[in-house]
Amino acid sequence: MRIISGKNKGRRITAPSNLPVRPTTDMAKESLFNILRNHFELDEISALDLFTGTGNIAYELASRGCRQVTAVDNDARCIKFVKQTISLLNYHQITAIQSDYSSFLKRSGIKWDLIFADPPYQMEAVEEIPRAVWDLDLLNAGGWLVVEHDRHHDFPGHPGFFDHRKYGKVNFSFFRKGEAE
Repeated sequence: MRIISGKNKGRRITAPSNLPVRPTTDMAKESLFNILRNHFELDEISALDLFTGTGNIAYELASRGCRQVTAVDNDARCIKFVKQTISLLNYHQITAIQSDYSSFLKRSGIKWDLIFADPPYQMEAVEEIPRAVWDLDLLNAGGWLVVEHDRHHDFPGHPGFFDHRKYGKVNFSFFRKGEAE
């Protein structure tokens, strides 16, 4: 994986092969960040990278100047790698937390401008992620939730859903919290 833009543009990061991850492809990540860049001033937002895995999205956000990034994953090996990479790249704005997503969301008490969720494609109840974010009121006004998923999930009936994009086998569904919600 590589960092596409920002202060570490072009930097390659090699994760251990024993991590249980499926990093977002560079093509899909570049397309996603083109969309995000047109909506957000990334250096002015706080973000949550849920199911962070290797930290791929968190590093891209930090490289582009995101002021605060929380990276959450249930796997201790992933969090260990993310913490090592945070130190290596001097990304002090990233906080890595080992926790399952549901427990973390319920106890976080924080609102973000952007939440990126990339659950394992085989995970059951992926559609519960947008519901949890809405029920727990975890987005700031105008904030977005982006869920990466396979082709078997469909979100148009969920609150805040406004777009779907497909890049190869990668699908992104976008949800937006209105200004007056």
